[in-house]
Amino acid sequence: MTRERTNFYQYVAQTSPAPVGLEIEWAEGVYLFDTSGKKYLDLISGIAVSNLGHQHPIVISAIESQLKKHMHLMVYGEFIQSPQTELAAALNSYLPKQLNNIYFTNSGAEAVEGAMKLAKRFTGKTQFVSFRNAYHGSTQGALSICGNEMLKNSFRPLLPGCSIHEYNSLSEIEHIDESCAGVIVEPIQGEAGVIIPEKGFLEALRKRCDETGALLIFDEIQTGFGRTGKLFAFEHSGVIPDILLLGKSFGGGLPLAAFISSKEKMCSLTYDPVLGHISTFGGHPLSCAAAYASLNVIADSDLLKNVIRKGELFCSLLKHDDIRSIRGLGLFIALEFENERINQEVIKRCLDKGVITDWFLFAPNCLRIAPPLIIRDEEITFACSTILEAINSI
Repeated sequence: MTRERTNFYQYVAQTSPAPVGLEIEWAEGVYLFDTSGKKYLDLISGIAVSNLGHQHPIVISAIESQLKKHMHLMVYGEFIQSPQTELAAALNSYLPKQLNNIYFTNSGAEAVEGAMKLAKRFTGKTQFVSFRNAYHGSTQGALSICGNEMLKNSFRPLLPGCSIHEYNSLSEIEHIDESCAGVIVEPIQGEAGVIIPEKGFLEALRKRCDETGALLIFDEIQTGFGRTGKLFAFEHSGVIPDILLLGKSFGGGLPLAAFISSKEKMCSLTYDPVLGHISTFGGHPLSCAAAYASLNVIADSDLLKNVIRKGELFCSLLKHDDIRSIRGLGLFIALEFENERINQEVIKRCLDKGVITDWFLFAPNCLRIAPPLIIRDEEITFACSTILEAINSI
């Protein structure tokens, strides 16, 4: 056992009893390389983070350039820093006019917490609605609106006033009433196993929020920045939220997230009390420089045009009697097997063959496919043949 492996298991807090335990030495493009030189094709992008793959030269150049200027200077929101302002202005140019004010955070869970505080502060209400098998983070507030009881029961009591409803159920939307501060929903559910909204569901949510005065919050922490073939998944429906949450791939590989709303709503965090929401490292200059470079590459290239086609190629090649269903949009795909045991065997055998896949937190019988958007057709073909070989070998 190497020193690094010993230190990992002895000193690094473990989040599961059986971590994957790959000892990765370096990564480039869509590949990871372990200390023995074995190459792995990355089909999960570090869980929806590395949308441009690993070590993208434009992103690396932006980080190096900013590194020579400065890193942290002052707590968030006090000094004018060009990496933040350039990123905010660029992002604003791709968003609807209602989403014109950005609060940078360190992580997606922090963005969720900020959005919940904003909804309470702006509306003067305290109730929240979320959906079954939704995942929004592991902090106390985010866990309170988590849609899976198994994940949250050991940490009660959590925030009161949080009700969970069925995703894609039009009848349950009527339960949203005037006491509700915010409705938080994924425009495509991720950890539930890539559940696509049925036609009219998001539209009905928007209508009900307008009727009751609740703020509609879209969690695009997994689906943002090209994952579904558009820069943001809400563009597929045309439904615009009151608050948009970004994270994971937003930072181009560095920690960065945000909650975004109108300037009118965001201003409610600046008084009663002053500094109603603060962060030391939110919008770190290196992260913002990486995010700005990443956004420009994704938005100004042909990547988005090919995401849907690449997803369709995956689905067309993954035909097998043991695959019960394939769900997805763009390069966000779930393969459903009969049970968790089969899925875990497929994941393990793919890993042995040099292909990294994963499961979903609330759909353990489903295999995750969410590779970097730069994946090539021949790499998709190899990945699919490996998955099918793994299935056949069980």
